[in-house]
Amino acid sequence: MQPLAGITVVALEQAIAAPFATRQLADLGARVIKVERPGEGDFARGYDSRVDGLSSHFVWTNRSKESIALDLKTPHGIDVLSKLVAGADVLVQNLAPGATARMGFDFETLHAKQPGLIVCDISGYGSDGPHRDRKAYDLLIQSEAGFLSVTGTPKQPSKAGISVADIAAGMYAYSNILAALIERGRTGQGRRIDISMLEAMSEWMSFPLYYAWQGAPPPPRVGASHAVIYPYGPFPVADGEVMLGIQNDREWEAFCAKVLQQPDLTRDPRFDSVPNRSANRAALRALVIEALSTLSVDQAIAKLDAAGIANASVNDMARLWKHPQLAARGRWTKVETAVGPIPALLPPGMDEARMDPVPSLGQHTAQILAELGYA
Repeated sequence: MQPLAGITVVALEQAIAAPFATRQLADLGARVIKVERPGEGDFARGYDSRVDGLSSHFVWTNRSKESIALDLKTPHGIDVLSKLVAGADVLVQNLAPGATARMGFDFETLHAKQPGLIVCDISGYGSDGPHRDRKAYDLLIQSEAGFLSVTGTPKQPSKAGISVADIAAGMYAYSNILAALIERGRTGQGRRIDISMLEAMSEWMSFPLYYAWQGAPPPPRVGASHAVIYPYGPFPVADGEVMLGIQNDREWEAFCAKVLQQPDLTRDPRFDSVPNRSANRAALRALVIEALSTLSVDQAIAKLDAAGIANASVNDMARLWKHPQLAARGRWTKVETAVGPIPALLPPGMDEARMDPVPSLGQHTAQILAELGYA
C-alpha cells in the first residue's frame, strides 16, 4: 500500500511551486485532481515543446494526476469545485493573491464546513504584509531574496539554472502537508498552511545571511567556485574541467602531498587555514592549474580519487542522461504521456513510487463529473 493511498488532493495550481508539491503527494499514492482552465490549462503547458511537443516543465511536475477543465468564473464551475473540495483531504492553491477567498474557498470559510480539511496556500510573499499583492515569479523572488547578489561573477549576477525559488516553496508545501496529515490523524483537525516563496528562498539563503552578520561584507560572487572555501570549484585540465572540493586542513595536507606533490605548502602562511587559502586564491589557483593542466579529465579524476580528494565531473545534460550511477542504481523508469512514454527518474528515497501518466488538458473531466453525479 502506498503511504498516501486514500488521500484526495484538489489542486488549483499553475506553473511550478504548487504542481511540484502535489506531484510529490501523487508519487506517494495520493489522488491529485488538477483543476485547469478550459482551452488553456496550466500555463506551464505552453512554456516550451521540447518533450515531443510537450512542455519540459509540465511533464516533470504533473505525472500521476487527473485533469479536470473547469471555468471558475461560472456558477457551474464553482458548484463542481465545491463538490470536489467537499470530498477532499487537502486543497492546494497558488492562484493570484485573494482569488480563492473571492470564490469562497479560503480556509476560514471551508474550515467551518470541513474541519478536517487541510488548505495550503502558496504565494510569492504570503497572505499579509505590504508585499502581499505583488506578482511573484521565480526569477523575481531569486532577486528579492538576495540570491542574485551572491550568484554569478564579480561583474555579472546570474540566476540559478533551475526554478530554485519555486522548488523551495514546493518542498516546504509538501513537507508541511505531510506534517498536517499526521497532525490531523491525532486531532481530527485540518489546518491552514501559508507558504511564501520569499520565506522559502530566504531560509535557503541562511549561510550568506549569517556570513554578512551585523553588516559584515557578504560573500563575493565567484562564479562556479565556493565563495569562502578554496580550492573548491572548477579547474582546467588538458581536455576540459574537473570540479574539486577541499574543505578542511586534513584534505589540504593530502592534496599537497599526493596531488601537488609539495607537502611543504601546508606550512606556507598564505595557505595554512581555510580563510587564508580563500584570501590567496589567485596564487593557489596557479599552483593547482600547474599540477593538473597536463592531465586529461579521466587522469585528473583518477589522481584525485587515489589521494582521497573530493571531485566531480563537470557534466552537461547529455552526460547526466547517461550517468552511470543513476543507471546502476536503477533510478530510471518511464511514464506515459499523450505522445507516448518518456523516461522519468524515480523520486529520491523511493523504489516503488507511483508513476502514472501525465494528463492531457481536461482528460478526466467527464469521469470526475460522473463521480460527482453530473449527467
